[in-house]
Amino acid sequence: MIRLLTRRLRRADLIALDAALAVVLVAICWYAASERPMSGGPAEPGWLSALAGLLVGGPLAARRRWPVAVAVAVCAAGNLTVLTGIVPDYASGGPALAIAAALYVTGVAVPPRRSVAVLAGCLTATVATLIAADSTGAVTDIGFFCLVVAGAWLLGWLVRERRAYAAQAAEEFAQRAVTDERLRIAREMHDIVAHSMSLIAVKAAVGNHVAEASPAQAREALAVIEATSRGALVEMRRALGVLRQDAEYAPAPGLAELKALAERAAAGGVDVELDVDKRAELPEAVGLSVFRIVQEALTNVVKHAAPARCRVAVTVHSGEVSIEVTDEGGLVQPVPAGHGLIGIRERVTMYGGEFTAGPRLEGGFRVKARLPYGSVA
Repeated sequence: MIRLLTRRLRRADLIALDAALAVVLVAICWYAASERPMSGGPAEPGWLSALAGLLVGGPLAARRRWPVAVAVAVCAAGNLTVLTGIVPDYASGGPALAIAAALYVTGVAVPPRRSVAVLAGCLTATVATLIAADSTGAVTDIGFFCLVVAGAWLLGWLVRERRAYAAQAAEEFAQRAVTDERLRIAREMHDIVAHSMSLIAVKAAVGNHVAEASPAQAREALAVIEATSRGALVEMRRALGVLRQDAEYAPAPGLAELKALAERAAAGGVDVELDVDKRAELPEAVGLSVFRIVQEALTNVVKHAAPARCRVAVTVHSGEVSIEVTDEGGLVQPVPAGHGLIGIRERVTMYGGEFTAGPRLEGGFRVKARLPYGSVA
């Protein structure tokens, strides 16, 4: 029963409710027409009261299908019954409620300009009818009618605006989600390609240099290139897997994969010393961010400082992870602030952390980041 009351109503359900509303208002208008003799004369026949009820309340069953036509028909029938005296006045409730029900849907479903025109036409015609039918009680009837009908139309218009706002907010949320996902994929692709291509370029240069003099070293360089390119393809397939429904998702790289990252950097001429808290357990997204930060830092070392020694320290304490990558290479100037360092800064900013990168006084370069993940884990 609760599920029936809370689920979203289908169009068939709404039409059924309109039909029920039409029956109720037909009965109300019927009763209002038969309540007292028209214009103080003899009581009208029962069939005339029933006909008046059907003319005023019956069209409401189709108010969602033809909102403007139903509003015009109900308004015309209501004014006719009041003008002829079949219904004593609008204060009796029947015609006013029927017109209000019709104009509510007009406010909801009809474009604002047409909706306002229908409301204005209905109010004008009814005010003229009331003045012509009853000069003594016209002011009371006009006030009652305008309050009920205009209020119903305004409620419908507010519902329309709320739905439009909700639809716009949902569309903006979807577009923002798509943009965020594209940025995430672009960041992942940059990290993967930049690291792998830097290492491949270094080993290709080595292989080309020693190809004739030392075929064994050339083959070793080619083996590194093959392994690096295969690994890059696997990571690219995983990063782009979100774009394919049938993709098989492999676990995202984290702290456990830093050793393999160091080995690939060693193949590019960088001797990496790893100091990682082995007892640390990080959320998958945080572990991936740590991996990408270290990957980008090592890529810069391979590109700008190899051959060199490098130290990677990752410490975890009280919902916070710190990453420090320092090298002892001969960097004279800072690493250019390209997409790599920008990507690191974006990852750190996402967690509200801190990031610094620059040359050391004693030589070399340092990348340092802090990710407080406790509040978002």
